[in-house]
Amino acid sequence: MSKPTIGLMSPGDMGHTVAGVLVEKGHRVVTVLSGRSDLTKKRAERAGMESVADLAALVSESDFIFSIMPPEQAADFAADIAAIIKESGERTVFVECNAISPNTTLTIEAMLKDAGATMINAGIIGPPPGRGPMTNFYASGADLDLVSFIDGDGIKFKPMEDDITKASAIKMCYAGLTKGIMTLHTSVLVTAELLGISEELQNEIANSQKFHWEGMNKRVSMYACDAGRWAGEMDQISETFGSAGVTAKLHQGAAEIFRMLDASPLSVETRETYDKSRTLQQAVEIYAAAAQKINNGKKAAE
Repeated sequence: MSKPTIGLMSPGDMGHTVAGVLVEKGHRVVTVLSGRSDLTKKRAERAGMESVADLAALVSESDFIFSIMPPEQAADFAADIAAIIKESGERTVFVECNAISPNTTLTIEAMLKDAGATMINAGIIGPPPGRGPMTNFYASGADLDLVSFIDGDGIKFKPMEDDITKASAIKMCYAGLTKGIMTLHTSVLVTAELLGISEELQNEIANSQKFHWEGMNKRVSMYACDAGRWAGEMDQISETFGSAGVTAKLHQGAAEIFRMLDASPLSVETRETYDKSRTLQQAVEIYAAAAQKINNGKKAAE
């Protein structure tokens, strides 16, 4: 029995590694590369993906479509796929894998249900496959078992409930912690730099908060690579927390920190190209300059 063909958009850092696992499992994985960057095309090639002409071809040639993209693009992409499915009558299963809130999940589900399509929700937790101990694939929805074939080779399939929002809920709460800590680390270091106490604070953290210091020293200098898409994720997380009755303000602030990093010169780097020789202090100085520029712009606009 032939394995299902997977359409996957888009082959970014997570998407192309998930695609590579599926190709290794014997699936044909297709995507749309028209108008995409050279980096995206190289990632797709490295994963063994095939390019098709457009989204209509993606739907017609795929048994499943995995949506793995920046969260602010998720609803528009789902709407495009729903329209194609509704017009064509294709039976393609839509697997929503993005960092979106439960409310956004319900919006997407309604569009796909109106089109007569089956939707499964998936919350991906962990690093891309092959970069850590395991990539957890939490799935929810009445038809979640349809994607159990994802299990293995660095991906762990974790079924939840028929309630389609549950996979989004765990993704939002988990990322609220992990990426919230990223912005807390960054904001503390940048504020200390702007107040002229970087050396003293970093020495104190290194001596008395070794867990936090290791995270700061290892990762803060590369956060700008992903800050643009993580800001959108923070928007979804803040909406989730606010809707649950907990304050949205904490992660609204986190979104602002990521947008500050995205405004820095380091945001042009990627995971493949970021300067590994750059020190933490050098990165903090660059981030602080970006913060000052943003603040000066706000003052000028008053």
